[in-house]
Amino acid sequence: MKITETAAPFTVAGLLLCSAFFVQARTEIQNKGSDTLVNVAQAWAEEYGKVEPDVAVAVSGGGSGTGIAAMINGTVDIANASRKMKAKEIELAKKKGQNPVEHVVGYDALAVFLHHDNPAERMTIETLRRIYGRGGGAAKWSDIGLKVPGCDSDEIVVVSRQNNSGTYAYFKTAVLGKKGKYRQGTLDMHGSKDVVDLVEKTPCAIGYSGLAYATDHVKMACIAKEDGADCVMPSVASASDKTYPIARPLFMYTNGEPTGHIKEYMDWILSDEGQCIILRKGYAPARDVKCD
Repeated sequence: MKITETAAPFTVAGLLLCSAFFVQARTEIQNKGSDTLVNVAQAWAEEYGKVEPDVAVAVSGGGSGTGIAAMINGTVDIANASRKMKAKEIELAKKKGQNPVEHVVGYDALAVFLHHDNPAERMTIETLRRIYGRGGGAAKWSDIGLKVPGCDSDEIVVVSRQNNSGTYAYFKTAVLGKKGKYRQGTLDMHGSKDVVDLVEKTPCAIGYSGLAYATDHVKMACIAKEDGADCVMPSVASASDKTYPIARPLFMYTNGEPTGHIKEYMDWILSDEGQCIILRKGYAPARDVKCD
């Protein structure tokens, strides 16, 4: 009986020690940044957990700027971004002992969303500049020759993203130009889904976000580079072949060339399995890939 009594605590303690050992032995990869990429990043993390059960990938959003800041401060293993790191960000990272290395993991068509009742079918980059740019001159739908059902005020409700968003930064460069500025009074949403939800409910609204956030409840504009040019609908194909005027690469940044578990994870993301996941999520893969 005494043997049993002493053996029981020993067995429990031993199990606790073994359990603690295995918990500590599990590798965790910290992955943070772009809201455009957050859904596919979570899908990658979940699927990779089945491939490598001893590796956990912790994913969070917050915007490209947030992920890049975490990379600069050395608090993440991988930063997701829907824009390139700026030269000053790379310089700051290096001053702090970090060496950001860029990896293109896919491509996205930055869609322009309209309320379902909006009669617009196509828009040029110049029209978008007039709507979104400071001093652009298009404050009302009638300024661009439209009458929108349900928009009694005629005022264009301009929906944008917060300034820590890579989508915000890319749209600014691609549409407004490097020296262009957003107009004042835009409604700046925290995430891409928030943009689409607001446009769906607001007849006067226009917004932009990644193609993967499109729904049947909003309309996407066909975009032309200029008057007289062919307009192109946002799609996986037009993002892949760069014919869509507002197509962009999607990035992951690591501190130096990845090694160990991080390299294995990045290699898996760029494998057929990982690239088929990003395709199913509505983005163009980084390379040609055949998926079931």
